[in-house]
Amino acid sequence: MKKVILFFVLVLSAVASFSQLKDPVTFTFESRKKGTLTEVVVTASVPKPWHIYSQNTPKGGPIPTKISFNKNPLITLEGTVKEVGKLEKIHDSNFDVDVLFYSNKVVFTQLVKVKTGVKTNISGTIEYMVCDDEQCLPPTKKTFSINL
Repeated sequence: MKKVILFFVLVLSAVASFSQLKDPVTFTFESRKKGTLTEVVVTASVPKPWHIYSQNTPKGGPIPTKISFNKNPLITLEGTVKEVGKLEKIHDSNFDVDVLFYSNKVVFTQLVKVKTGVKTNISGTIEYMVCDDEQCLPPTKKTFSINL
C-alpha cells in the first residue's frame, strides 16, 4: 500500500512540475546619468518565438506592457516611459484589433530628476503579457528596484 501511495505522489508531483507555465522574458535594470537627469533603463529580452506587447497596444487586445513607479519624494519623473526596439504591427484575429509588439528585445526608458546630493533608488512594477503563434501566457507582474 505504501508503494502505491508513493507512486501516486511521485506521478502527481511530476505532472504538477510539467504543467507550470514558464516565463520566457528576462529583464535587466540599470540607471545612467544624463547631465542633470538620470535615465532608468528596463531591457526585456524575449527569445523566439515569443513576443511582448507595446505599451500602446489598443484596448480590446492583449494586455499592454505597463511600467509603474512607486512614489519617492526624492525623485521627479520627467515625461513618460519610452520604448525602443523593432516595433511590429499585425492584425490579430483572436482579438480583432491591430496589435503592436516586440520580438527579441525592447528597451523601456524613463528620465528622472533626483534631488541633488542624495543617494536613493527607484522601485516599481512591470506588468506584461507574452504570446507566440500558438499560445499566450497569463499577464505577469514583476517588481524591481534600481539604485540611482
